[in-house]
Amino acid sequence: MKLGLVGFGVGGRFFHAPFIDAARGVELSGIVARSERTTRRVREIYPDVPIYASLTEMLAAGVDAVTITTPPSTRRDLVLEAISAGVHVVADKPFAPSAEVGQELTDAARDAGVVLSVFHNRRFDADLRTLKGVLDTGRLGDLWRVHSRFDLDQAEGLEAGPEGGLLRDLGTHLVDQLMWLLGPVEEVSAQIDHVDRPEGRTDASFVVTLRHRSGVTSYASSSKLNHVQARTLRAYGSLGAYEAHGTDVQADAVLAGESPAADRASWGYEQPEHWGTLHTAEGDEKVPSAQGAYFEFYEQFAAACGGRGMPPSPGQEGVAVLAVLDAARRSALTGSPQQIR
Repeated sequence: MKLGLVGFGVGGRFFHAPFIDAARGVELSGIVARSERTTRRVREIYPDVPIYASLTEMLAAGVDAVTITTPPSTRRDLVLEAISAGVHVVADKPFAPSAEVGQELTDAARDAGVVLSVFHNRRFDADLRTLKGVLDTGRLGDLWRVHSRFDLDQAEGLEAGPEGGLLRDLGTHLVDQLMWLLGPVEEVSAQIDHVDRPEGRTDASFVVTLRHRSGVTSYASSSKLNHVQARTLRAYGSLGAYEAHGTDVQADAVLAGESPAADRASWGYEQPEHWGTLHTAEGDEKVPSAQGAYFEFYEQFAAACGGRGMPPSPGQEGVAVLAVLDAARRSALTGSPQQIR
């Protein structure tokens, strides 16, 4: 599958291009870059990949699919342009400003007969995959609740203004992870903490409570301004609990200059000192890390575009996540739980 990358900022450079390179059956066939600085960087890293000034130019040259990883305010129009050209699309998260707009894009892809996937790549995180493996064994018994905490000491990484904020950024991933693990959400409660920035009032911290249709309750929390860095997952059931204090394995590796294509087999595993622990009546048991593999997102996407299997995080699942985020904002404003519409 010939895939074009639209945008080469932090997301395109570190969280898309390296994993497209590592994905079997996918070829990085072009990059849209406008500024001289970005164009220079693309030429340094991918000297043989064509550079285009616009999505329109890339589509005219011919690609099978595109990834849209430009700023959120630009994504709707670019996704619709690609869909109108009959091209499959990966839309970075959040792929729309609201569930309503997300549904518009999903309907357009359906009508055009193309695949639309939202880049919920963190379904392929090592710690989440390890937790899913524990849940699949049934050793926790009847599952009661799951806690997901992801704090980052990254004040400079907070996208400011009304279209930014941590809930739309990392919150999108955490909510999607919990819905992928535990199923659809019926009710949402949220506390969202804001700061004033020159670009506007911005949410910088949150705690969201999700009541799933399955009967399980989950909690997602995150902060970027409190000078603490932590990634923890906890699950409680009738027969025990699971607890993991992990790291952001794949992000840390690519930001350090490592390439998943160089050694796929050993990529994305937590080190033993960060393995989770299963607590049951039989005692404590360390659980080896599953592999974190963002390149599997692109392999599944390519297979789905070829009519083989379901796409990873299809548009409709992205809409469901946006509906939860919309409800979380309403809950924070009203101080009361919100039903999912």
